Amino acid sequence: MTVQTPVRPDPDSLAPEALVEHLARDGRAAQRVLARLADEEKAAALKAAAEALRAAEAEILAANAQDMAAGEEKGLSAALLDRLRLDAGRLASIAAAVDQVATLPDPVGEVISRAERPNGLRLSRVRIPIGLIGIIYESRPNVTADAAALCLRSGNAVLLRGGSEALHSNRAIRAAFARGLESVGVPAAAIQLVPTQDRAVVGAMLSAAGLIDMIVPRGGKSLVARVQADARVPVLAHLDGICHTYVHAAADGDMARRLTLNAKMRRTGICGAMETLLLDTQFPESASVVAGLLDAGCELRGDARARALDPRILAASAEDWDTEYLDSVLSVAVVDGLDAALEHIAAHSSHHTDAIVTEDAAAAERFLAEVDSAIVMVNASSQFADGGEFGLGAEIGIATGRLHARGPVALEGLTTYKWLVRGSGQARP
Repeated sequence: MTVQTPVRPDPDSLAPEALVEHLARDGRAAQRVLARLADEEKAAALKAAAEALRAAEAEILAANAQDMAAGEEKGLSAALLDRLRLDAGRLASIAAAVDQVATLPDPVGEVISRAERPNGLRLSRVRIPIGLIGIIYESRPNVTADAAALCLRSGNAVLLRGGSEALHSNRAIRAAFARGLESVGVPAAAIQLVPTQDRAVVGAMLSAAGLIDMIVPRGGKSLVARVQADARVPVLAHLDGICHTYVHAAADGDMARRLTLNAKMRRTGICGAMETLLLDTQFPESASVVAGLLDAGCELRGDARARALDPRILAASAEDWDTEYLDSVLSVAVVDGLDAALEHIAAHSSHHTDAIVTEDAAAAERFLAEVDSAIVMVNASSQFADGGEFGLGAEIGIATGRLHARGPVALEGLTTYKWLVRGSGQARP
């Protein structure tokens, strides 16, 4: 009897829902293979992928040149083109990042807790992969390799849907990465890239409950808002980074000037940049703090008491307190003490990162306890809101929700757990 190999459908011929189902089923099958791999096998697969990326330098840079030419023709901004651009140095950094993920501790199999019940049942909670993770992202082609590496290291398969601007770059990076995996016997379907830019595929991914276990959006506000509004699959994301720094009455003046300048102006376009500065009425050096920001080229928009500190401060509108500028623009308010600062943050924070500058230990502890954000800081710049700075090695994003993971999401955040119960014949009475 002759066994015929089943004919696999052509992905290009499938409707969006059928395409996502086809890719997801392949990904889930590959994930079951990943779940069986030992720590050293996953590390070896990532090192092989990094080497494959280096070997494919000419291919990847040629693909990126196509994307750059198309982007220039479309009139993409200089900032977007810079995000899109790859060169030998940037590609080497991408491969090095994959190598670095391979060295991180494997979270899978970690025993979170153990207990023994009076009836002799022995219980343990053990970390396991989430399963198949869908990642929807925009113009940065490095996300293709970064997300693939983090997911594979944590035992997850991944379904990637990149932006049209980086179409050729993403395909070339994924192809090289997959070749590396296959060279050590890991199925290429562990790392898949949606083969079409049909926007309907995004909707199909968001509604693929039971096939995709979690969605991670990486991109602008409109993308994240759509994902959070439409998803029927759990989402790990943050929408805005409206981060506050509160300079308490007991703050050190030099520290306040240094930290507020760094929190805003080091890099204005990242999600951990300070967007609102709160100055205590009893802090005696507020004028010099705002002068330092203004002299550095930051536009300040303030309430009436803030504007009295420096004539260069513009009037803030009601919308300013809820705006993520991602630019050299900052809203400033003067507040009557810690209670007022906490009230302002509760009303306007996006629960990303909020900080206090103070030498008063009691005020610092109260701030840490009462501010309900994913990251709460004392006497540190909010620009430290980053997985690498937290010693996590790498991150797939920042999460501001209250379930599963919060703050920088690294390998541990890409796992869940299961209960293992070991008995010796116990039956429940």
